[in-house]
Amino acid sequence: MKELELKYGCNPNQKPSRIYMADGSELPIQVLNGKPGYINFLDAFNGWQLVSELKKATGLPAATSFKHVSPAGAAVGLPMSDTLAKIYWVDDLGELSPLACAYARARGADRMSSFGDFISLSDVCDADTARLIKREVSDGVIAPGYTEEALEILKQKKKGNYNVIQIDPDYVPQALEHKEVYGITFEQGRNELKIDDEFFSDIVTENKELTEQAKIDLAISMITLKYTQSNSVCYVKDGQAIGIGAGQQSRIHCTRLAGQKADNWWLRQSPQVMNLPFIDGIRRADRDNAIDLYIGEDYMDVLADDAWPNIFKEKPEVFTREAKREWLDKLTDVALGSDAFFPFGDNIERAHKSGVKYVAQPGGSVRDDNVIAACNKYDMVMAFTGIRLFHH
Repeated sequence: MKELELKYGCNPNQKPSRIYMADGSELPIQVLNGKPGYINFLDAFNGWQLVSELKKATGLPAATSFKHVSPAGAAVGLPMSDTLAKIYWVDDLGELSPLACAYARARGADRMSSFGDFISLSDVCDADTARLIKREVSDGVIAPGYTEEALEILKQKKKGNYNVIQIDPDYVPQALEHKEVYGITFEQGRNELKIDDEFFSDIVTENKELTEQAKIDLAISMITLKYTQSNSVCYVKDGQAIGIGAGQQSRIHCTRLAGQKADNWWLRQSPQVMNLPFIDGIRRADRDNAIDLYIGEDYMDVLADDAWPNIFKEKPEVFTREAKREWLDKLTDVALGSDAFFPFGDNIERAHKSGVKYVAQPGGSVRDDNVIAACNKYDMVMAFTGIRLFHH
């Protein structure tokens, strides 16, 4: 197949639309089910690159949950604690395969943003992963292959219209890539930067103790940023992104946005949230929305007298700002990556509030000394990578 006609482009008024190989060669994909659209393929191809690099960097199966050409979550296939399994709503599925664990983590870190996602998997999709995907609201999946059982499970989703794409794992794109804007063609070399242990060797802080887990987490953050619309910042803990701030014009806004998502991930693990008395039969999306409101500033939207009986069996106590701060102070050893330099120490101050211990960023700001001093103030470890990772 050398080209594939699409229903329309980014919007229904943008026709005609297709994907094809400019050199006339065969497309490296097969559509096994459904009819993916323009944005689906943008998410699929960016997500596939991300999980492929995560697999190469860590040796573990990887998954990402993409929305609007940026990852909402990314993770590798490490086992989950009982707490994580519960907050990701997979505690009823028993022991999961490593690939299914990767997707549960990628999807679960920011369930609000992942709603209606496009999934990318580094490995052949197995039945465990397919069963997990089937129960979530999602647009489609791309993977290097599918077991027969997994494919049958996925074909049952969306009344048989779920998008399932298989990509050739041996496909190597051309070294030069092109993009057309306003009738003008842009050309650049592909970003083939390899991110490994040496990427974090230039440690500029007083504390230089970068643990092996921290190296993995920083690598996950930087690879995730490589495929996130810039400006972007990514918080990672224990093999998964827990907060991604994408597409902000100001870096401090990236740091705040991603930090708030990381905070929400941790607050969802607090006893006060874990023990919320939801009514029987509440939909998963309604439960996610209720938790998001409950742990935020608009908690009265779910605790008002005319609201809570539709959500809870009994009215929960307010999760006070003081109680939330006390729980957030228990979050530690978080890794933080930035796709470009931090221009001010305020980014470090905000990161500290979300338990950040390890930082990787290009460096090169005229205020590097200020940023380093802020890290030293909190005994953080910071590496200068010397490499910017903008993605547009």
